[in-house]
Amino acid sequence: MTQRGAVGRRAFSVAIFARNAGAVLLVRHRRLGTWLPVGGEIEPGETPLEAAVRELREETGLSGSFPPGLGVDGTPPGLVGYEEHQAGSKGLHMNFAFVADVTTRSLASCDEWSEARWVTGTEGIDCPENVRQLVRVALAAGR
Repeated sequence: MTQRGAVGRRAFSVAIFARNAGAVLLVRHRRLGTWLPVGGEIEPGETPLEAAVRELREETGLSGSFPPGLGVDGTPPGLVGYEEHQAGSKGLHMNFAFVADVTTRSLASCDEWSEARWVTGTEGIDCPENVRQLVRVALAAGR
């Protein structure tokens, strides 16, 4: 049986690509030591959009506007992608990627990240390839 077909541990998560004035927020994740969007696991009973709203607020202090109309009818506002990757002991990480427009770049500090950057691209930034791709998608979505 393939790894995707094998029954194992699963984690459902969200990534939020906050946008402001043509740039996207990335943070240096303390535990993982790489640049990522803010985000985290979906809590029991939450929809992916509810988790995205909560994680954006918890990790940055920001509230965002999640733009509608980025997918087919029924797609949650702001949803720009979905990807899967292995996440060590958490097993298969199923990640919903959202874009949120924010009105400020003033961030509240958070224990989960050590630095923050507003980027217009990912050249010279140590981040996974899926993050590079989703930064490009987030910058272009709904524009």
